[in-house]
Amino acid sequence: MKNLVDASHKVLMRIASTDVHAMPYSEAVHLAQTLRRLLNTHNHRYHVLDAPVVADNEYDRLFRALEQIEARYPDLIAPDSPTHRTGATPLDRFERVRHPAAMLSLGKAFDTAELEAWYERCLRGLRSRFDEDVRPQMTVEPKMDGLAVALTYERGKLVLGATRGDGAEGENITSNVRTIPSIPLAIPALLVPAEDSGAAIPPDRMEVRGEIYIRHRDFEKLNEAAAAAGDKLYANPRNAAAGSVRQLDPSITASRPLSFVAHGTGPVEGVEALPEGQYALLAWLGAYGFPVSEHAARSDSIDEVKSLYEEWLRKREELDYEIDGLVVKIDRFDWQEALGSVSNAPRWAVACKFPAKEATTVLNDIKVSVGRTGVIKPEAVLEPVPVAGVTVSSATLHNEDYIRDRDIRIGDRVVVKRAGDVIPQVVKPIEEVRSGRERTWEVPAHCPVCGSELRKLPDEVDSYCVSIDCPAQFIRLVEHFASRGAMDIEGLGAKLAVTLVEEGLVSTLADIYGLWRRSEQLIALDLFAEKRADNLLKGIEASKKRPLSRLVFGLGIRHVGRATAELLVARYASLNALSRAGAEEIEQIEGVGEVIARSVESWFAVEANRNLIECLRESGVNTERLPEEAPQTEEDSGKATGKTFVLTGTLPTLGRAEATARIKQAGARVSSSVSRNTDYVVAGENPGSKRERAAELGIALLDENQLLALLDG
Repeated sequence: MKNLVDASHKVLMRIASTDVHAMPYSEAVHLAQTLRRLLNTHNHRYHVLDAPVVADNEYDRLFRALEQIEARYPDLIAPDSPTHRTGATPLDRFERVRHPAAMLSLGKAFDTAELEAWYERCLRGLRSRFDEDVRPQMTVEPKMDGLAVALTYERGKLVLGATRGDGAEGENITSNVRTIPSIPLAIPALLVPAEDSGAAIPPDRMEVRGEIYIRHRDFEKLNEAAAAAGDKLYANPRNAAAGSVRQLDPSITASRPLSFVAHGTGPVEGVEALPEGQYALLAWLGAYGFPVSEHAARSDSIDEVKSLYEEWLRKREELDYEIDGLVVKIDRFDWQEALGSVSNAPRWAVACKFPAKEATTVLNDIKVSVGRTGVIKPEAVLEPVPVAGVTVSSATLHNEDYIRDRDIRIGDRVVVKRAGDVIPQVVKPIEEVRSGRERTWEVPAHCPVCGSELRKLPDEVDSYCVSIDCPAQFIRLVEHFASRGAMDIEGLGAKLAVTLVEEGLVSTLADIYGLWRRSEQLIALDLFAEKRADNLLKGIEASKKRPLSRLVFGLGIRHVGRATAELLVARYASLNALSRAGAEEIEQIEGVGEVIARSVESWFAVEANRNLIECLRESGVNTERLPEEAPQTEEDSGKATGKTFVLTGTLPTLGRAEATARIKQAGARVSSSVSRNTDYVVAGENPGSKRERAAELGIALLDENQLLALLDG
């Protein structure tokens, strides 16, 4: 890495002291070659390893210098030049290309019983040809939900990119795949001589197969940009990726945030020896610079594979991309060959699918609920349907604009999506099956709870009940205030919040801290035994010591989430100081915009809210910043500053949220997956595959005590 940085800075100094436009041809030849090597290596580190070693402006200066040389001497433009990633001349149509070997689909297993049946068939097939005690190892990889492609390299240069098509023929999308930063234009991708890629001279000809996909964070940005431009939103990351790759204008593809992961090869020619199995092949591809799954695992038994399936079924939402199952392959290639294929799928591999996260059902009605800020949220009443293992009968419709933009109507057959524990949502209607009896929905004119007239505030997509006397708002606010992310009052959940408000025991948030005076009334409530009342009061007392940022978040100020509350408390040492701050001053905090600043100022401008703060303070609730919430100075920075941590398993005393907060307070970041950029993996009880992955990569493992010692240091 140091050699790469030194080489880059040496070239940057040369560029700064040289007029590139006037450079003689002989010097330009050498500099262009050096720039291509450097830029391709930096691209690999940025887009594949997520570990850049030069600043963006330094990369831009290197890139600009290469552009200038190629503009002056066009014959120096090479096929692997990173300047080619910006797009080419638009096509009239895609040409059809025939794959050198068929791109077969995979057989499917929809549960672990079917997975075990596949394995038994493989065992019988292998034992009929080999030793009766054959017990094959298997390679397990997450099944990316993307677009399958094949990339052909000749003498190390990318010459063809093709879609899977019907398996025998696909479409030539070479100009488009060239724009995807994580696809090497030449192999090995790491072309700086001082950087050892671990790969030998590339084969004469090689076909690399994999998936083009879009990460969740990039998909959200893509839809935000589409919404801002007034364009149609994309339904899901897979459709967005497929549509982006199949653009006749490569510059459009270049503008989309596409990624690539390799999972195998087609024909390979001109290499002395290939890896003997799938797991080794992934490492071999990685050495050439191709991104491969960091979660690939090799298993010795079907029971291990089944455990991996159950594990990934639970934690797939931790990933920043969609997976719809696991791909399981007999590892050894000679055993794969012995098992062979059926007409359209190999016998030696299977896609073990997760339960569907989408389903179709009928939208019977649309009702509205009132949130803690008075926001009116439409909710779909559905014909019950199983989605991702859970029966769904209601789903969110977000807001009026969401319904109108997608033309969702009562009576429609709709697509419903559920991702992990996220509230199910209606994705779109299936317009093709409409009968004509469907009807459009209009937002009601009055609050369904208090009857007050609803208003649509400036620059807001939602309608609001602005009555301060609306009981529905206050119930949601009490529930939010007591939630785990806010004041974390054990025993005060959604049902109890309704009861306390409806029975008149709580009419302001401060009343929660006076419930100890009304313990007899608590015990008198239905199913509210003395022990439960005592536990609730203990939970209320414990909440008085929560960090100030928890209280700021719990107050329910519009637009102030947990992260924003932490930013506010890092700037203001007390609730009193925050209450005196004006919007212009608050807006100066990095990460806090004008809308949030105005919302905070407006909240504290209300006399009832100021009285609430005083009552909370008099009740003993902490309204001062705790030491661990203070902004970190350079003198405070310790060993954890700037490091990346991954948490796995259950820690003895720290909850996941608390451990994450402690790590962030120390100036470090927390990631959901282990990669080469991870500095520490904190492992508790039942750590799963992240611990194994850390061991494979040589990443330091910490227990809870070691974590705390590091953070305190």
